[in-house]
Amino acid sequence: MPTLTKLYTIQEISHHNTQEDCWILIDNKVYDVTKYLDEHPGGDDVVLAATAKDATDEFEDAGHSESAMELLESFCIGELDTSSPAIPELEISSKKQSSDYAWKLTDLTKHYWAVPVVAVGISVVLGFLYMRKK
Repeated sequence: MPTLTKLYTIQEISHHNTQEDCWILIDNKVYDVTKYLDEHPGGDDVVLAATAKDATDEFEDAGHSESAMELLESFCIGELDTSSPAIPELEISSKKQSSDYAWKLTDLTKHYWAVPVVAVGISVVLGFLYMRKK
């Protein structure tokens, strides 16, 4: 009977990015390397910098030995769910919503037109009073 592989989204993986809970993603496989951080020859900061993203390039660029790759497999907890998008879909506002915003803006300008008119009116009255004294 084949073992079922747990699938994780990139968002789920990105939440495990601390020294107390550290997951990395390499070649679409998810690894919980929390217990290995203190033993990592390059230091835990190198591994922590590779969390919350696909760390395949960083792992390959480091030139890990065959034994390091075998050790990594012992930390495998699942795979990346490639069926879900890496970036969540953005909600596109409808034209009705944008016209609602325009209506609200127009409504606000109707309510507050008096403020600049009063300021100009006071300035004109003060100007006339000043000119009258001379």
